[in-house]
Amino acid sequence: MSQFDPLFNQFNESIADIPLPDKFTFPFYYQPHPLAVMAAEQLQRHLTQQTDWVHNFGLEDKTDSPQQRQKTKLKPVGKMFGVLVVKNNQGKIGFLAGFSGKIAEQNILPHFVPPVFDMLSSDSFFKREYEEINQISHKLKALESNPQLTEFEQTYTSVKLAAEQQIAQHRELMIENRKARKAKRNNLIGLTGSEQTVLSIEMSRQSVNDKHQLNALKRESDTNIAQAQQRLNELTNQIDALKLQRKQVSNALQQKLFAQYQFLNIKGECRDLSDIFQDAPNHQPPAAAGECAAPKLLQYAFKHQLTPIVMAEFWWGISPKSEIKQHQNYYPSCHGKCRPILGHMLDGMNVDENPLLTNPAEGVELPIVYQDDYIAVVNKPAEFLSVPGKNISDSVFSRMKQRFPQATGPLIVHRLDMSTSGLMVIALSKEANKHLVQQFINRTVTKRYIAKIDGVLTEESGTISLPLRVDLDDRPKQLVCYEHGKHAETFWQKVAIENDTSLVHLYPKTGRTHQLRVHCAHHNGLHMPILGDDLYGKTEKRLHLHAQFLSLNHPHSNQPMTFEVNANFE
Repeated sequence: MSQFDPLFNQFNESIADIPLPDKFTFPFYYQPHPLAVMAAEQLQRHLTQQTDWVHNFGLEDKTDSPQQRQKTKLKPVGKMFGVLVVKNNQGKIGFLAGFSGKIAEQNILPHFVPPVFDMLSSDSFFKREYEEINQISHKLKALESNPQLTEFEQTYTSVKLAAEQQIAQHRELMIENRKARKAKRNNLIGLTGSEQTVLSIEMSRQSVNDKHQLNALKRESDTNIAQAQQRLNELTNQIDALKLQRKQVSNALQQKLFAQYQFLNIKGECRDLSDIFQDAPNHQPPAAAGECAAPKLLQYAFKHQLTPIVMAEFWWGISPKSEIKQHQNYYPSCHGKCRPILGHMLDGMNVDENPLLTNPAEGVELPIVYQDDYIAVVNKPAEFLSVPGKNISDSVFSRMKQRFPQATGPLIVHRLDMSTSGLMVIALSKEANKHLVQQFINRTVTKRYIAKIDGVLTEESGTISLPLRVDLDDRPKQLVCYEHGKHAETFWQKVAIENDTSLVHLYPKTGRTHQLRVHCAHHNGLHMPILGDDLYGKTEKRLHLHAQFLSLNHPHSNQPMTFEVNANFE
């Protein structure tokens, strides 16, 4: 690739004093290298100054360009951008820029690497075949909005209901007739034998007649229902056939698309999406897989014989409604869509070690605050697992198992996030565990956390209620979701203001994963992430969240007990 390639950006400032890294960025957990920071800041200046395209990032008049501010009617949408520092075949170091998905309703923009596959190009099969799906959808919509469909559905329902009512009424009549006949049989005094015989024959005839009428009603009902069902089926069968056709065409188009997304690695090996995701749980790539910035950047580099050096991705603009993204913050690549793809693309490269495979608690003491024959209370350090993880077994559970080998039951009553420090109660018997778990279920346990958040609180207290669920594309992150999320509620109280940060007490009324972190960071919560939150805010030496206070009843004596340990955020 020539150094004059318009997508190869030269640094505006000297990088002579910045040493190159020994290894490429591990994209799922990293601190941006100074070269990546310089590239990102240069790209951000370009975003505020460029006039080639217009997109409303929702930044009002702070950093949007004049042209972008003129388009205030456009729906504000933030975007993820990426930079890849590379060396070209002339030995010059520069960087590539990319973005995830589309911007300004386009997927190809000046100065940015193109998508791996341009489905929006005029000669792309995607537009043609997607239009076929749209035509099927239009036909479906017309059939589903046909007034006759509603009329036939109502007719079928009313015919079926009327038939059921008629049959039910006749069954009740048969019961009454049966009772009357039984009463006559029980009152034969004064009748001769022949008269009794005649009466018995007549009552049998009446019984048979009732059954014949019931069968006739059923036949008539079945005929009426079948006729109504047939008229309805004439329409619903067409709808079902179109739905099946649309599904088949959509699946075929999807598989065709997957085959077009071909990803290279430094060894020149190429794999498509279907091949890459064959070991995924459902063997299917998630929606928009391959459209993120990182795969686009690496694909362009490998395709044009550029050597990747470092990479970083940052968010630009307003946060999505459900996720938490801070403007200009750096973020790792997502797990659901990018991890399988980047696993292939980085194969053969010398990449930084995955820090998540290293046990940060090795050699760290787990202090015991209280201990008796029934419970133990520990002060869990930050970056210390509550229970064994996928790759690290060292945890509060394993340490307590070693410390109390005679203990029975599951030991763990409740958990703290790995990055959160503070008080945890441990049950040393099955009975104690059952008693304590019930207290947590009944919400009679008082838990108070202290956190330092990035911003100045103007109110004194409040309640946050935001339902949460896991981000299926980027575990273990959580999303605010009013449709599928679980109820999560937190009461907070301001404690103090310190140098543009706030100390706050947090009282979780529920115990959802990352509840306090999301409730602080989300724009419908405090809109101020906890300091050191590497998932929802900015990375620091530690997460400034500590379980400071715990109040519960002793599982044996039932006496109230309180524990308090101050935080060490240094």
